Amino acid sequence: MTMASGESDQNPIPDDIAVEAVDLHKHFGDFIAVGGISFSVPLGQTFAILGPNGAGKSSTMKMVTTVSPATSGRLSVLGMDPVRDGRSIRARLGVVPQEDILDTEMTVRQNLVMYSRYFGISWSDAKAKADALLNFVQLTERANDKVDPLSGGMKRRLTIARALVNDPSLVLLDEPTTGLDPQARHLLWERLYQLKDQGVSLLLTTHYMDEAEQLADRLMVMDKGIIAAEGTPAELISQHCSREVLELRFQGHEPAELARIATAAQLRTETLPDRTLVYADDGDAALAHLQAQNIRPTGTLVRRATLEDVFLALTGRSLDE
Repeated sequence: MTMASGESDQNPIPDDIAVEAVDLHKHFGDFIAVGGISFSVPLGQTFAILGPNGAGKSSTMKMVTTVSPATSGRLSVLGMDPVRDGRSIRARLGVVPQEDILDTEMTVRQNLVMYSRYFGISWSDAKAKADALLNFVQLTERANDKVDPLSGGMKRRLTIARALVNDPSLVLLDEPTTGLDPQARHLLWERLYQLKDQGVSLLLTTHYMDEAEQLADRLMVMDKGIIAAEGTPAELISQHCSREVLELRFQGHEPAELARIATAAQLRTETLPDRTLVYADDGDAALAHLQAQNIRPTGTLVRRATLEDVFLALTGRSLDE
């Protein structure tokens, strides 16, 4: 394990844990990117790290992928020490970085075949593996095309296929769907569901709350280098939010008396730049109560609470702030 000074490995990691972090820190000079986080990723599960830019997500991923050593704390990846066993860990990892780093001078198929060779896979096996992976990510018809003309979604699918050439036990995806349109995102999600069904462990970072809610068995919300909350999506919503959220829009500013009326009715509110959120177990009843008190919004929406609301409740700001 990667140990802080003076620690000893008195707590061996169970065989069914893909990643185990205990009081993990990452400092860059005086800047604390990760300020002492602890989490575990069971084998065969999907674990998501959520948070805005600068939360410490990418720094955490870089420690797990062994490219950036921890400043202190304990870290195990697939039962191995990232410092001592970095090469062995990387041989069993699949990594999907934020930016696609495909070879644009090669064809789609050649990208997979050549990357397979880095893992000592024979030419014949590499070609067979490439064909299977292109089928998996639905790029068979583009196998002989160059990379540049591909859409953003196709490039992301090819990047995921490349991460799978070594049959990894653990796949790490850093913001896998940033910049993709909804159709491309959902197709990518479908491929990730299939990987999980095959027993592959997934660790992903995202700032899309709906993505984490769709994909993750468990997740942690990070903000400013620390963990704000951890649990299943349903647990976090239940612990930190009401069952429903009433969204109110007003012509101009929010009425001054709204906060007073909501507080008297034991309703929590959050004011965002373009709307006001009212948290209630029954959104329609909350709206009726506010309207009876002469609150007249120009637009209303009642919806179920989401992980976006959890983040707002925990940090007092939305993800795009």
